[in-house]
Amino acid sequence: MIRSRIISTGSFLPEKVLTNHDLEKMVDTSDEWIIERTGIKERRIASENQAASDLAHEASKVALERAALKAKDIDLIIAATVTGDMPFPSTACILQDKLGSKKAAAFDINAACSGFLYGLYIADGFIRSGMHKRILVVGTEVLSKITDWNDRTTCVLFGDGAGAAIVEPTKENRGIISMSINSDGNMWDLLHMPGGGSRLPASRESVDKGLHYIKMKGNETFKFAVRTLEDLVVKILEENKLKSSQLSLLIPHQANLRIIQATADRLGLPMDKVLVNIDRYGNTSAASIPIAFDEAVTTGKIKDGDYILLEAFGGGLTWASALIKW
Repeated sequence: MIRSRIISTGSFLPEKVLTNHDLEKMVDTSDEWIIERTGIKERRIASENQAASDLAHEASKVALERAALKAKDIDLIIAATVTGDMPFPSTACILQDKLGSKKAAAFDINAACSGFLYGLYIADGFIRSGMHKRILVVGTEVLSKITDWNDRTTCVLFGDGAGAAIVEPTKENRGIISMSINSDGNMWDLLHMPGGGSRLPASRESVDKGLHYIKMKGNETFKFAVRTLEDLVVKILEENKLKSSQLSLLIPHQANLRIIQATADRLGLPMDKVLVNIDRYGNTSAASIPIAFDEAVTTGKIKDGDYILLEAFGGGLTWASALIKW
């Protein structure tokens, strides 16, 4: 059986750090309030000149270097983002140009915070079918540029960053064991940015009304995320006849520490088996999972033969999971 396997990872975080104490000077909030409700202490913010493709480029270069590969060795680039450089062309094509991957095809996908896992799902299918041999999957976001810094309910949550993974086929008994992607479009309005598309094109009025910023119904999103993710992680383990005790690491989307803890509790996992970096980076949407995955790899939290579970939830609404044997 041909499976797909992640052979290399990379990540990139902008230099600028925005702490909760910095936010106290900008909006009516406090360090204690933010930590208690989200677990976030600080986040990274891209510079004025940094776009999604720039962050993706840096993360991809790291992944290529660690795999001892050249850009020409990649035959497909998938970029997951909701904050692409521009409406078109795709950020993946701009990344392709920056890397010099002339032989690759390239396209973007938009599944919000679930975007990287959606991209991995697509890559897994292409690899298993034999259509592609080496795929670069990137999650990259500059959410700071669509954040309303006067809205204390959302501006405390988001950060910028990028993560990348290179996927290849393998005949070994490891790699991506199982994946699941899901959505419920009936709840699209819980988390969205209304302006800038064909529904509400950019105009003086749309800008004045703040329609080009993230809008979120926080309580409803939180409740749905907790229920959905708890069921999601249990289901993928049951389908693969694994017990939660066999998991070496849970890598969740870094949206809210309370959601992460609820998922770990449902699995009966101690928090030392859960990768948490939301305190340092906040919610980086599609970049969240690959940044966390890269941290797990580079810090030695993952070893050969380990079972790793990835899960994410985001706007759409979308949710996804992946079970990997390293």
